[in-house]
Amino acid sequence: MGFPGSGAMVYGLLAEFLVLVHLAFVLFVVAGGLLVLWRPTLCWIHIPAVVWGALIEFTGWICPLTPWEQALRLKAGQLGYTGGFIDHYISPILYPAGLTPDIQVVLGILVVGVNGGIYAFVWYRRARTIKAKGTIGAEAFVAPSPRSLPHRVPHPEGTRCGTREREEK
Repeated sequence: MGFPGSGAMVYGLLAEFLVLVHLAFVLFVVAGGLLVLWRPTLCWIHIPAVVWGALIEFTGWICPLTPWEQALRLKAGQLGYTGGFIDHYISPILYPAGLTPDIQVVLGILVVGVNGGIYAFVWYRRARTIKAKGTIGAEAFVAPSPRSLPHRVPHPEGTRCGTREREEK
């Protein structure tokens, strides 16, 4: 049971949600290196995403999310579209004349170049930290876990939360 057309509405909402997920992924591929500056361990997610994004751009393949979105739109009774996600959503904003294979290669080079520069900076900064601290090994490239950080300021032996001050008064 349900409202008439409610299945179509659900498929339409799922298609819109998938567009948001797809856009978030594209933004993560392009600018996720900035997050790596903040949390270096994100590189283990970001590097494969960049490789996938560049591969899609260099080869002209269609990302699997695009046909999935189109299938959801068709089930919702909406019209699908031809081409890929970038052709349909991003190109009209950035490149009104359309996305050519040459522009796709340039975009792929930009993605790799920008993120390569960010990663070079991250490695340079880490190398300086290692040299300054004398740390050697993989632990120098991993952000500390919250459990390894001190949660309390240590008190002098024999005192607890200002008990010495109370005893002296």
